[in-house]
Amino acid sequence: MPVAAEPLSSVPMWRPVRGGNAFEITVARLAQAIRLGLVPVGERLPPERELAERLQVSRVTLREAIAALREAGFLESRRGRSGGTFVVRASGDAVVAHDRDAVALAREMGDALHDALDFRRVLEPGAAALAATRALSAPDRAHLVACLGAARTRDPITRRVNDSRLHLAIASASGSTSVTAAIADVQLRLDRLLAAIPVLRRNLDHSDAQHERVVEAILAGDPATARAEMEEHCDATAALLRGLLG
Repeated sequence: MPVAAEPLSSVPMWRPVRGGNAFEITVARLAQAIRLGLVPVGERLPPERELAERLQVSRVTLREAIAALREAGFLESRRGRSGGTFVVRASGDAVVAHDRDAVALAREMGDALHDALDFRRVLEPGAAALAATRALSAPDRAHLVACLGAARTRDPITRRVNDSRLHLAIASASGSTSVTAAIADVQLRLDRLLAAIPVLRRNLDHSDAQHERVVEAILAGDPATARAEMEEHCDATAALLRGLLG
C-alpha cells in the first residue's frame, strides 16, 4: 500500500518561498518533496490553491513550476473527478537518466557541494561588479556580446559549454587573473552537476534574461546592478541544484 502524502503543515518544503527566484525555488521545493518521498510515486500533489498559499507564490508561478517538472517527466496531470497532478517518477531517477553519476557525485561531494555553491555566490557577483568598473576595449565588449548570444542556444550540450564560456568571459573582463582562475575552478567543480539539471524551458528563459541583464550592466558601467543580477542568477542555479541533486 502506498504511503500517504504528508499534510502540508508538516512538510518543511512547503514553507514560504523567499527571494527573487520564485520559479526556481518552487521547482526545487517540489523536487525535494518528491525526492525525499514526502509525495511518493503514484500519489497526488496537494491541491494547487493550498500549495500556492503555503508557498506564498502566485498560482501562475506554481503552475509554471508544475509544468516544468511535468515536461521533465517527474509529474503527470490527470483529468476527471479523481484527477490532479501525480508523481510518476522520483526526481533522482529522472536526473540519473540524464547523467547516471550525477546524484552519486552530488552525494559524494556532500558539504563540498554547498561550499562550492557558496563560493560561487560570493565570487561571481564580485567579478561581474568588478568588470563593470573596467574600461573595456571594443574587442572585449564584442567578445562579451558574442558569448552572450552563444549562451542562448537550447541544445543541452552546446549550451553548457557556452554558458561556462560566458561566465569565464565575464570573469576575464574583471581584469583579475586570480579571480578568473578561481571562477574557472568553481565552474569545473560544478560542471557535471550543472549539466545534469533537466532542461526546463522556463528556467532557460530566466537564465537567458539574467545573463543579458548582467552583460548589459557591465557594458553600461553599472557595478551595483551587475552584482545584484549575478547574485540572482547564482541563487537560481543553486536552488535547482540543491533541490534536484543535493
